[in-house]
Amino acid sequence: MRFRPCIDIHNGSVKQIVGSTLKDTGSAATDNFVSEYGAEHYAELYKSRGLSGGHVIILNPAGSEYYDADVRQAKAALSAYEGGLQIGGGINDLNAGSFLEMGASHVIVTSFVFRGGAIDEERLKSLVKAVGREHLVLDLSCKKREDGRYYIVTDRWQKYTDVELNAKTLERLAGSCAEFLVHAADAEGKQRGIERGAAEILAGSPIPCTYAGGIASMEDIELLGKLGGERIDYTIGSALDIFGGSIEFDKIAPAARG
Repeated sequence: MRFRPCIDIHNGSVKQIVGSTLKDTGSAATDNFVSEYGAEHYAELYKSRGLSGGHVIILNPAGSEYYDADVRQAKAALSAYEGGLQIGGGINDLNAGSFLEMGASHVIVTSFVFRGGAIDEERLKSLVKAVGREHLVLDLSCKKREDGRYYIVTDRWQKYTDVELNAKTLERLAGSCAEFLVHAADAEGKQRGIERGAAEILAGSPIPCTYAGGIASMEDIELLGKLGGERIDYTIGSALDIFGGSIEFDKIAPAARG
């Protein structure tokens, strides 16, 4: 169980947002924090602490007036920490290779693979062929429905699929990727604690898995460890002091010893 850092980019800036408020219409979202620094600053910080396997997420869709600015920010981060960061947001089989060439270690994909509410096996195969299973992370971000079950959501967490996040789905997809990234989208940015049900499901993942969403304290990290059998890595966004929160980054990622 280890900390995976993040760099979320929205409307050309590094931000922390409330995930459930993200809308393509008007490029809208409720901001928790808007940084005065560019993505490169955070990439250099993570590199200096030896924090690998973090993710850069582009939150505007391709075609948005802000998308090119988002990509410039992402490219600067990947260049500053070549091989140390993953990237997601608008990735498909045609552009995935270009992000690896920019310096990403892995590409993170959701919407391209989950089409029409289901897993598109042909698209998944095409992605694996384009970049290799070892460079692919599947984002299985989820929301809970009225039946109490968690379902994978796409299009920047705005659309439900019919694919339930459960042990069967994890087993089915594990052979096609290197890792899973799972945002508990309804908890994202709210600092109200983790989604316990989602964490319990992820404990059974057959491949490495990173959880994001709702972590607000060291106690939340301890709870995630218990629920996940110390097997689930984790991301903290809005709650970190470097993003305006109260959890000290220096406690999570102490300076490397000389």
